[in-house]
Amino acid sequence: MDKHPHPDTSLSEVHQSIDTTAGKKTGFKKILSFLGPAYLISVGYMDPGNWATDLAGGSKFGYALIWVLLMSNLMALLLQGLSARLGIVRGRDLAQANREAYPRIVNFILYILAEIAIAACDLAEVLGMAIGIQLLTGLPLIWGVSLTVLDTFLLLFLQRLGMRKMEAFIITLVAIVAISFLLEIIFAKPNLGEVAMGFVPHALSDEALYIAIGIIGATVMPHNLYLHSALVQTRKIDRSDAGIRQALKFNRIDTTVALNLAFLVNAAILVLAATVFFKTGNSHVAEIKEAHRLLPGFLGNLAPKIFAIALIAAGQSSTVTGTLAGQIIMEGYLSLRVNPWVRRLITRLLAIVPALVVISIYGEDDADALLIFSQVILSIQLGFAVIPLIHFVSDKKTMGKFSINTITKIGAWSIAVVLIFLNIKMITSQASDIFSTGRFITKLSLALAGILFAALLLYVTIFPWLDRRKKRASIQMHADVQNIKELVIPEFKKIAIALDFSENDEKLLAFALGQGKPATQYVLVHIVESASAKLHGRESDDYESRKDKERMDFYVDYLRQQGHLAEGYLGFRNRTKEIVRIVKDNGADMLVAGAHGHTGLKDFIYGETVNTVRHELKIPVLIINV
Repeated sequence: MDKHPHPDTSLSEVHQSIDTTAGKKTGFKKILSFLGPAYLISVGYMDPGNWATDLAGGSKFGYALIWVLLMSNLMALLLQGLSARLGIVRGRDLAQANREAYPRIVNFILYILAEIAIAACDLAEVLGMAIGIQLLTGLPLIWGVSLTVLDTFLLLFLQRLGMRKMEAFIITLVAIVAISFLLEIIFAKPNLGEVAMGFVPHALSDEALYIAIGIIGATVMPHNLYLHSALVQTRKIDRSDAGIRQALKFNRIDTTVALNLAFLVNAAILVLAATVFFKTGNSHVAEIKEAHRLLPGFLGNLAPKIFAIALIAAGQSSTVTGTLAGQIIMEGYLSLRVNPWVRRLITRLLAIVPALVVISIYGEDDADALLIFSQVILSIQLGFAVIPLIHFVSDKKTMGKFSINTITKIGAWSIAVVLIFLNIKMITSQASDIFSTGRFITKLSLALAGILFAALLLYVTIFPWLDRRKKRASIQMHADVQNIKELVIPEFKKIAIALDFSENDEKLLAFALGQGKPATQYVLVHIVESASAKLHGRESDDYESRKDKERMDFYVDYLRQQGHLAEGYLGFRNRTKEIVRIVKDNGADMLVAGAHGHTGLKDFIYGETVNTVRHELKIPVLIINV
């Protein structure tokens, strides 16, 4: 594992963390080392948003939209393969490649659109998990939505365990979903001949088109294109031509197996809805909760429990991959890195807030309509991810001999055209109703939005062909450095040392003395944290306060005996504020502090003193791992 990943790499904390070249792996072990990324991708193809569109399609139109699912899966196989190719060959995720290819303002707009797609995706996962919790426990939907914020801690825990453990967790959840629907199909006993007829394409009505585009949006998801190009880089591969070809081959196997599994799950949901509801005259069943309520009458009392468990598993697995995609998009477009739990919290709140607003105002009955709407939003964003991706993997200058061939280009551009055409047709159909009844300002706003949408799409499409200049990063991660000027070695006149009065103090004192000169003064700092000290501050005179004063005097006397200039200061009440105050009051030009290596939940329990102090001070802070 690369313990010091380059800061420009995608998902730098897990970049090349799985070595496929170690020990000269061969045969099945070699293939197994590559398997995993596509399963994280596949959960986005069977998340709760898919459930809503699949149930709506199956209950309203029977088996007639299975061909749309198949077409979507074929699109996904090609596009995800291109995404993996970009990451393997160029070592860039899609957001980083966009940053290098397009101007800054265009990148910012693409970033906003990508964040909207992430929010729409997470909205579906939030609602799906909340509905699953409600179906299983009876908890009101609004409380279920609120509880989903707690899975921030789950993601944090999984990231600490490593990429392989996270992949195993996701694959387990995918298996739960797949097995659940296998059982549901066995209970339903569909007519296989009628199911086969659903694979024959045919014209769609306006209502069927809206559902079909929702299915495509729920299947071919833009954030998955960003995610796949980054996840394949978690594998350390042989960078020779043969090694790259092998990586492409094994990732193609990984993608094919994982996405076909996702297709079978989606098809199972649609077939279940068609068999149980459409065939019995219940074509109005387009909601997850309604389907759950009616299942016992057709399939027995066990079916709804299996249904709810699978829904929770689908939502939970999708939420992990959605957050990773959000991290990739933020880092790739903006060169901005934040703590994973902060990123997760931001993503989750962007989904929870609109869900809570809709449920509070309109009630729980509109939750499924919101699910389908979120998938349509995803579909509208697709063009802005697919078109740049096709440009990048077609570029011989950057991809070399691994650029896609003519047949693949035709297939990829055909998919892009179909997606954009369907989106325009759907938008036009929906907008016509607004234009016939809406106010003038609404019509004007909608017209301007449509013009801007079309202009940006056209620009993203033609710019790579027109731009013949040398490609430069439009948002640089690091400034260019031509030469190094003469270095000025600093001399610290006053060094502060934050002590915790434990066995770690000797290490902190030693490092501090190593930074000083003979004339350096040392400011020893300790914060008394007894209950009395927090309440009475300097007036405290309890046992701990007196003992801390004795310990401080001991350290100060020791340093003075060694020929150093030293002073000791005790602080009270707030640990971080007191450290900052004492350091500033004494004019220290460096602080030496210890870090205990707390991670995850312990940071919330014990606090993050070092980080808080570091941001409050404008002087160097030497952090010693104790």
